[in-house]
Amino acid sequence: MADDTTDRNRGAAAPTDKKIEELYKLIDGNDIAMFTTRRADGYLVSRPMATQERVTGVDLWFVTDISSHKLDDLVSDPHVNLAYYNMKSREWVSVSGTAVVSQDRNMIRELYKPDWKAWFGNNGGAEDGGPDDPRLALVLVEAHSVEYMVSNEPRPLVLFKVAKAIVTGTAPKVGEQRTLTERELRTPSAHEAR
Repeated sequence: MADDTTDRNRGAAAPTDKKIEELYKLIDGNDIAMFTTRRADGYLVSRPMATQERVTGVDLWFVTDISSHKLDDLVSDPHVNLAYYNMKSREWVSVSGTAVVSQDRNMIRELYKPDWKAWFGNNGGAEDGGPDDPRLALVLVEAHSVEYMVSNEPRPLVLFKVAKAIVTGTAPKVGEQRTLTERELRTPSAHEAR
């Protein structure tokens, strides 16, 4: 998709608190991320993963099986990218960060949702898909930089701009691209979010 955003409209003037609020509004509306890791052979692999409820700050949590291949990828390279896209609004989010794997039972219990059982199944005994299932692991993505595009226009206007671009051959401006730097992500107000 073409993007006519320039450095002038990347949202540099937007206050950090506003950008973080926009970011989480976009993520909350698109709870599935394409979670990209780098394999030991250097190739990139993406897979859909559900973003869990935010606890504090700007970091993102995911749940996985402790025997998952993505965890092997994270051992060799903890750098990840998370990509979110909203087809209706054409808004998107790209988060670059590092991943940390945890089997902290208290945190798993805090984030646990009954629908996790569907993905883990019941193998009997402790492997019942519940919060004490030893297969459950959390992946915390510590965000280092974020790029996203936000649109404050109604969907019909966005669709009109796209259709007009097809006819005229000029790229549509359907939103404003913004950046959150590591410094902005680590400000005290960012940690107080939500």
